[in-house]
Amino acid sequence: MVTPAFHGYGESIGNALRRRGHDVIVHPYDAHVGVREKARHKLAVELPQQLLGRVGVDRTADAARRATEETLRVHAATRPDVVVVIRGDLFEPRFWDRLEESGRPFVVWLYDELRRMGHELETLARATAVTSYSPLDVTTLRDRGIEAHHVPNAFDRDRQVIRSMARRDVITFVGARYPDRARALVGLHDAGVPVCAYGREWSRHPVDRLRTWGWHRPGVPAERDVDRDTAYAVMAASAATLSMHTDQDGFAMRTFEACGAGAVQLIDRTDLAGLYDDGVDLASWQTPEELLELCGRARVDLTWAQGLRDSGRRRTLAEHTFDHRVALVEQLWG
Repeated sequence: MVTPAFHGYGESIGNALRRRGHDVIVHPYDAHVGVREKARHKLAVELPQQLLGRVGVDRTADAARRATEETLRVHAATRPDVVVVIRGDLFEPRFWDRLEESGRPFVVWLYDELRRMGHELETLARATAVTSYSPLDVTTLRDRGIEAHHVPNAFDRDRQVIRSMARRDVITFVGARYPDRARALVGLHDAGVPVCAYGREWSRHPVDRLRTWGWHRPGVPAERDVDRDTAYAVMAASAATLSMHTDQDGFAMRTFEACGAGAVQLIDRTDLAGLYDDGVDLASWQTPEELLELCGRARVDLTWAQGLRDSGRRRTLAEHTFDHRVALVEQLWG
């Protein structure tokens, strides 16, 4: 499995495959380990991106070369029967050449929209199959004759034991800061609702301001980055947690994580059919007024809130773990 290091999701997927009897080697192709390597990455990769105005994808020639060479080395050493590539838009063409020349199946698993990645459709067409969390992208790929399948994001069963944390009368958000998310949290804060945002783009810590190349922060209480285990504990301990999608048609990982952690999830989507039941497993909102009302209810109607927690968690563990998703992906290389 060739995967970004991002929050350890690749290892979670690898563990799910192991539970199905596969011998899995997980290779995080963009891991930057140690202070020296992180500093090099900031100077050689992120600084040029900032100066050139290129945001969101680690795509300098040096980063692509390093990731490609190391991944090809691992491929040669392991000689895998199947390769699952998570995201993978950083690689040079020679990586895809090697996979195709091997004659072995390889599946590309996308958990972001095509428009936010650097993939060429011609490259994806070389794969045995492509999966995406985006139904719209699956349609686009199929229209181009590419073998594509919809595989939603999921919750990590390995983390179903949530760390205990004292309940807090606060509405939380854990994740990246986008304008719509900032507006929602500022609106709640201005209305007197206790809120707290978690993440480097919200944090006022000097190191986080430098890491994100920006000084401005919205006027809401905020904390620094937390790891996944802490994020799940924070969501479960809060009166409710927000799940907000910015320009996404697929459902973000947080959708399944919030319910899986036993949180009261307030989600800005209503197209939940087949995933969750609105008002039973979670609660949806579309306007600031609806969000304000739901936050108020979550803080005072504890019986209703506990019902969402229990039902959402049961539904997630029964239908929406990585174990369920890899069972779908496994069929694509058979």
